[in-house]
Amino acid sequence: MTAELGGPQPREGIEDKVARDVADAAAGTALIKMIVPDEAAPATVAGSVAPWQHDSGGQHLSEIGWMVLPGFQGRGLGKQAVRMLLGLAGRQGRWGVVHAFPSVSNAPSNGICRSVGFRFAGEADVPFAGRIFRTNHWVIHPGRFGGGQR
Repeated sequence: MTAELGGPQPREGIEDKVARDVADAAAGTALIKMIVPDEAAPATVAGSVAPWQHDSGGQHLSEIGWMVLPGFQGRGLGKQAVRMLLGLAGRQGRWGVVHAFPSVSNAPSNGICRSVGFRFAGEADVPFAGRIFRTNHWVIHPGRFGGGQR
């Protein structure tokens, strides 16, 4: 699951990362959602999808990312979750243009971007977990999903 991100992250620091995620969700700067494939079995989680806001190179940016557990991949759950979250973000009207940065070699995530309607903006070198990754830069305005501005 994390091969495109340089492999698993070290255990030390994970608790801090989860605490930051909880704080961001509470502050409204992240909207973290679990992917639940069957509403009748809400305890079964297939992954997660989240937009978050951060500063990048002096620019305020809304970014989206997702992760689908191996046993649930290939079923269209990631694409469905991204569409649903973009709809929610569009209805909220506060995320503006949303960026995605999947690795250039991550065919499934790039396929989600393409099929959901993101516009390809080029390649970009993006820092993550102390490394630089070559990514495809995709952009979309979630208003097209939720009734907000285009």
